[in-house]
Amino acid sequence: MIRVTRLDGTQLYVNAELIETVRSTPDTLLSFTTGRKLVVSEKADEVVRRVIDYRRRISQTALDADVNSLEDLERGMQSWS
Repeated sequence: MIRVTRLDGTQLYVNAELIETVRSTPDTLLSFTTGRKLVVSEKADEVVRRVIDYRRRISQTALDADVNSLEDLERGMQSWS
């Protein structure tokens, strides 16, 4: 989820995985895979940066989980010998 701001100033979180396009019209228009659209006050570049940061955090969490699982597996294998 990423935080964005509607033109009226209210903030909300949107599912970054569902964002299909980000356009400047000149306001920033988010189009979702669901067909919904949302105009936000952030510049398109900022929305894209937030999506990239979100995906990096998700990827790093997955990598950390894989490393932890591998370490657990190796410890378990060592206990078998």
